[in-house]
Parts: sequence; structure tokens; C-alpha cells
Amino acid sequence: MTVSLRRARPRRATTALRIAIAVCVALLAACHSGAPRAWRLTDVRGHLPDLRFRLVGGAGGVVSARDFRGKNVLLYFGYTHCPDACPLTMTHLHQVMVGLGPLAKDVRILFVSVDPARDTPQIVQEYAAAFDPRAVGLTGAMTEIKTLAQRYRVAFKRGPDLPGGGYEVTHSSAIYVFDTRGRARLLASPADTDGDIVHDLKMLIAAEGSR
Repeated sequence: MTVSLRRARPRRATTALRIAIAVCVALLAACHSGAPRAWRLTDVRGHLPDLRFRLVGGAGGVVSARDFRGKNVLLYFGYTHCPDACPLTMTHLHQVMVGLGPLAKDVRILFVSVDPARDTPQIVQEYAAAFDPRAVGLTGAMTEIKTLAQRYRVAFKRGPDLPGGGYEVTHSSAIYVFDTRGRARLLASPADTDGDIVHDLKMLIAAEGSR
């Protein structure tokens, strides 16, 4: 499968995205207040709920958060027709896995589609795996996806039909990091580097291994 990477272009923020940005700013402020800066990413421990979902995997069967217990999870919301942000982010996450070296065996990337009308289980799995073999594509009913998105303050909205056919979906671009027990630990933004994420994942893996 060939995935093209195109230069990101600015988009007009929707009202939903502005609200989501405001929520995230408030969340980040709460996370940093009075806490030492041990992590390079944003520490969200105690500010976001544990990983919980029931969606559909590439084989068409039900996949739940329990299937990833014992692994650190990188959760990202996107869609396979995304022209720029998703392929760039997935490439970014692949570089993180490369940077982890042997530790990558303890990490899984979960790519949750916000466009289930077009992203069948097989399509979304093939898309995710094209970037990294440890990436898992997930889709499902729109109600289930909305429930999961709202759980982590993720905003997304289908755009109007395009002149040439199809449509785009505006969506939040944060990456959520969960520990091996499914607890939300860190939040990465597009501004965070591969090195930042690799650094914090190594710290997280080491801390869990010492218990």
C-alpha cells in the first residue's frame, strides 16, 4: 500500500475545535501547576480516564482496551482519507517506534477512525499497518467512536462535500499515552518531537519495570 505525504495546509478552525483547544489549554494548565517538570510531554495522570473502548479491528472482530493490557498504548484519532495531518502523525509515530528499538515490543499504536462511513475494518487496519507493523487500526459504529472521543475531549466534524467528490474531517491531533494498566499518563501534541516521545516512553517503561 502506498501512502502519499503532502505538505500540511492551514485550515479554518471550527467552533467545535476552538472549544476543544480551550479545554486542552485549561487541562494543560492544571497538569503543570505546582508539579516538577520530569516529563518532556504533558503529564495528565489523574486528569483523564483510563483507556476503555469496544471497537472493531481489522479482522472484523470486537477489540477492547483489555486486549492491550501489558502494553503501553499510543492513541491517535484520524481517518484514512486525511490529506496531511494523519499521514504525518503516523510517520512521526513510526519514527518513535524506531527510536525505542527493542522496547517497541512493549508499545502499540492505536489508530481510531473518525470516518467509519468510509473506513472499513480492513481499510483502516491496512492503512495503520502501512506506517508501522505494530499499529492497530480500529473503527466501529459512529456512536461508539463519539463516546470514545468525548472521553478524551477529542473534537471532530465532517466537512462539506468537495467539488471532486468526497469530503474531509477536521479533528483534534493529540496523541494520548497510556501505561500498561490502561491509565492515561501523557499527552503529546504535534509540536513534540520524536525524541520527546521516545524519552518519556523509555522513562515510563523503566518506571513500570522497576515495580
